[in-house]
Order: sequence, then C-alpha cells, then structure tokens
Amino acid sequence: MSMNTTLSREDIVRLCERVEGAQTRAYAIPKLTDEYSGMTIGDGYAVQNELRHRFIAKGHKLVGWKAGLTSKAKMQQMGVSVPSIGFLTDRMARPENAAISTSDLVHPRVECEVAFVMKKTLAGTGCTRQDVLDATDYVLPAVEIIDSRFSGFKFDLASVIADNGSSARFVGGGRARYVDELDLRTLGVVMEKNGEIVGMGASAAVLGHPADAIAMLVNILAELGEDLPAGSFVMSGGITEAVAVKAGDSVTARFQELGSVSMRFVE
Repeated sequence: MSMNTTLSREDIVRLCERVEGAQTRAYAIPKLTDEYSGMTIGDGYAVQNELRHRFIAKGHKLVGWKAGLTSKAKMQQMGVSVPSIGFLTDRMARPENAAISTSDLVHPRVECEVAFVMKKTLAGTGCTRQDVLDATDYVLPAVEIIDSRFSGFKFDLASVIADNGSSARFVGGGRARYVDELDLRTLGVVMEKNGEIVGMGASAAVLGHPADAIAMLVNILAELGEDLPAGSFVMSGGITEAVAVKAGDSVTARFQELGSVSMRFVE
C-alpha cells in the first residue's frame, strides 16, 4: 500500500479539525474528497495520525487498534478493495451490558468482531498469521459501534481512514480464550437486535482468518512508523455487516466458544 501524501501540513491540520469537530460534536460532514479530490490513502493516515496525537494531548489514552473493512461483505458494501486501520482510545471503551448514549453519535451501527489482546510487541513489515498467534495473550468477543461522520454514510477509503475508520465505541465481553483452544477460522457468530437475528457469519469472513487481519494491521503500522505494543487491545474487523441502531435498541452478539456480548442504546 502506498503511503505517499499530497496534502500540505496546513491542509492536514484543517481536515483533522473538521473530522474532530464532527466526532466530538456529533454532526455529519461531506466526505473529504469532495473538496480534496486527489487525496491519497497516505493523506488519510496523515489526518488520522494528527487526530490521534490531538486526542492523546487532550488526555485520551491509546489502548489499541482496529482493522476495518476486512470482510468481503464490508468491502463490497463500501466499494473498497484494501482494508484499513484505526486507533482505539480508553474513551471509546464501554463495559459489557452498558447503556450506550446515541445522542453523541451521528448514525451508529454495530458489528461483531474477535478482539485480540497482545502479550508481545509486534513490529516491522512481513508480520504473519503465526507471528500474531504467537504474540497473542488471549482473544475475546467484542462489538464495535462504528459511526461514520460522513453524510449518508457515503465515503471513500481516504476519507474513512481520515475519520479513524469510523471508530466510535467498543464493548468487549464474553469469555477470554487462548488461541490454541480454538479454531479461529470457523467461529460462528449471531447478532440479535431486540431479540431478532439481524446478522450471522463465521470468523473466516475476516480475510480468511482474523489473525491475518491483525498481521495486515501490524504491516500498515510499520509503514506508518509505528508498532503494536504488548498489552494492546486489537479488533480484527467486522464478521457481520454493520447494522444500524437507535435509542431503545438492545443488541446481543453470540459467539460460538466465546460467549456473548450485550449492550443497549439510550438517548
């Protein structure tokens, strides 16, 4: 993946402020490429990096990373061909069974993911599935609440990367398991909203194996001059298509072998 950038430092700061405003005050903005039509993936990551440094400067703690658009379903849904990554902070985390407010989100959607917690740092290009499995402390089930800040949930890859991969909230729960106790390719997942099944899938939907998504994430981090530290919480990408939620909805994700994760949405 080419990380070449075309935006000036002023443009990067300006776009970062635009995204940050939309995220912190929950309003929709046009996709960034409407104004900057030549924006590259590298430009998207430059804006995302600026956003990460701003949040950290304001006291947010970086707790991990997430792979986005890793399933064929998500790529088709969004019309993209390459996955992407985004950062996760402590202020995005919500506890199991939490009541999650929707008033500070634009158009929230939920998706089921397998989360990895790392016991070793991974760095450099050429990271493989086995490297990831060897460096993993345990896996657990998670639900990501994504929230694209772009009008009509319409965007391209450069814009979604700048918007930190639509990251908004995440909930981990269920049962933590060691990777050698599971076949991470074949875990079945069912998502229920208000007691009705709204999504089903198997973990192989994530690039064939969720650890491959983490390996790809480490390789992208290396291109950005970053590593994946020990202790990181890493979300491997949506197994199911993203399902819209609103205040009054309750969601439960049931994972074979990993238990379930629940949350409800309020104003």
